[in-house]
Amino acid sequence: MFQYIKVEIEQGLGWIVLNRPEVFNAFNDEMMEEISQVLLQWEKDPDIKVVAFRGEGKAFASGRDIQSLQAMTIHDAYNPLMQKLYQQVYTFPKVTFAAVNGYALGGGLELAVSCDIRIATPRAKFALPECKLGVIPGAGGTQRLVRIIGEARVKELIFLGDMLKAEEAFQVGLVKEVVPEENLRERVKQLAQKVMEKAPISIQAAKMLVNHSHDVHLGMGLLLENITSSYVFATKDKEEGVQAFLEKRSPLFQGK
Repeated sequence: MFQYIKVEIEQGLGWIVLNRPEVFNAFNDEMMEEISQVLLQWEKDPDIKVVAFRGEGKAFASGRDIQSLQAMTIHDAYNPLMQKLYQQVYTFPKVTFAAVNGYALGGGLELAVSCDIRIATPRAKFALPECKLGVIPGAGGTQRLVRIIGEARVKELIFLGDMLKAEEAFQVGLVKEVVPEENLRERVKQLAQKVMEKAPISIQAAKMLVNHSHDVHLGMGLLLENITSSYVFATKDKEEGVQAFLEKRSPLFQGK
């Protein structure tokens, strides 16, 4: 069905597998359009509760395909497909994971930071090498990544071309944990299951609030939190969650 990605579904977890291993899963326009199409489908699919990205072969993703980058015009750069896709990932109403199993360079790193939770293997490496090509990170590297690991570290990555190894990425808070490669898939499944035990409306509402927390001052943020909390308080899932707690049983959330 797809040329540049593979799609796998298991027990509520949808995997999007970047499948251009011969070029270290570099992005071309067609690959990004395929990812966007899947996300649009899964956003409306109640059976898909969590989404995870991983790369086929030795890399998670190596950023923009250099040949397509060479062909880009000023108009293309001003209307960036990659930035739009990563915003779609960032605002996706369900929890997203990046299972980083190798190099995450440029746009690959930016995809990872567009996801909610990142898990890495020991051979994962993270870098923003765009300035070596005469361009700059253009899909969140100068914005989202700063909010995760800080201004100084991002400047080092961009200006010096430094590469973060997996353990360093863990130490600066870029990834949640580092696991052996053979355990990566199972660990993501374990964490996804923990997410799926929560009320989906609550997850969606909390994600929206956290995503926008940098966009408003504290007073407005607290007001939005209060309004959203009031909405969630009126859901059937809230009633089920409280009742299940009192009855000492696992809740059966329906997303209503």
